Amino acid sequence: MGVGRFVYTPVLPLMHTQAGLSAGAGANLATANYVGYLVGALTGIVAPALVRSPLVLRGSLVALTATLAFMPATHSTAAWIVLRLAAGIASALIFVIAVSSLLSHLREHPAHLPGWAFGGVGAGIALSGLLVLVLRAFADWRAAWWALAALCAVLAAGSWNLRPEQTPVPAATMAEARPRTRTHRWFSALFVSYTLEGIGYIVAGTFLVAAIGQSSPGWAGSGAWVLVGLAAVPSSALWARLGHRWSRPDLLLAALVIQAVGIALPALIGGVAAALISAVLFGVTFIGVSTLALAAGAHLRFPRSVALLTTGYSVGQILGPLAVAPLLHHGYHQALTLAAIVVLAAAVAAGVLRVGFPRHAAVVRDGVSAPVRRSAPADAVPASTDRG
Repeated sequence: MGVGRFVYTPVLPLMHTQAGLSAGAGANLATANYVGYLVGALTGIVAPALVRSPLVLRGSLVALTATLAFMPATHSTAAWIVLRLAAGIASALIFVIAVSSLLSHLREHPAHLPGWAFGGVGAGIALSGLLVLVLRAFADWRAAWWALAALCAVLAAGSWNLRPEQTPVPAATMAEARPRTRTHRWFSALFVSYTLEGIGYIVAGTFLVAAIGQSSPGWAGSGAWVLVGLAAVPSSALWARLGHRWSRPDLLLAALVIQAVGIALPALIGGVAAALISAVLFGVTFIGVSTLALAAGAHLRFPRSVALLTTGYSVGQILGPLAVAPLLHHGYHQALTLAAIVVLAAAVAAGVLRVGFPRHAAVVRDGVSAPVRRSAPADAVPASTDRG
């Protein structure tokens, strides 16, 4: 999923220079992928039986690989949009199935272990970025897509026998049977923060390589993307470990500020050193922010918190490229600056969570607030439908 979902970022500069793709069309292709991801994520929510289907998993693996292989077969922007839309749907379904399988089979294991598994997204980013970095020296954009499709096929073969979750989660759990919590104000702030993060992070996730390439040697952009993936591999496990010592609102605020700095560096300073530091700061936070936000929503016991947060985040991903499209005529630095500002706004919203955030969710019993014992460890990773 890390290859098929994020491979567009390192290939985008090659498509600009060799395939004649305009900046506006490039933003449209990105948006199509994010729309597809939202459709796939919502499909997993509406039809949970799909999450337990080996056939759907394998079909999605084949479909994702095929969308990469067909990209160099045409010069039609409309066809590329359809292919990236399909890639988004397949990526989301793969992720939903993998997450449910992971959490069901590792339920009794330490919470940092699923965090390492989420690092597979970062590994896919690093592998695809490294492949593009090697190929750009002697091959064109078509060869890059075909090589990436081959890499995706190899990883799909390794994923072929993944066992989806076999038994459905009970419809009514003990937590759901408890009275509704008084957590609306905190959840509203969390929802705003996570939606803004979706807008800001995706601009960097789409255009970071192209932006770095404008002010640095050609290898720096692809090299930075490899660093993003490598930094993302241990990020979820790292933030889960830190959850033993600090609260989620504190960690979420810190992660968002760090990410904003990472996004702004290539736009404000430029140069290879800034690009590489930016890559590490972005890579170590973008998956971690999702882990922290979804865990905070689960802790607040707000009804359907994961589904609501996922929807806001996915909508933010769709809006991000559209919002910066008018700025792309002047290069990518203005777009990254705006993205950094949006992520800082997300940090401000996350700061609201620190004011009276309930250590234990308070519920109403006969008009009186009472604490509810937390049922999961501080670093538990909730089942989510979006973290890519």
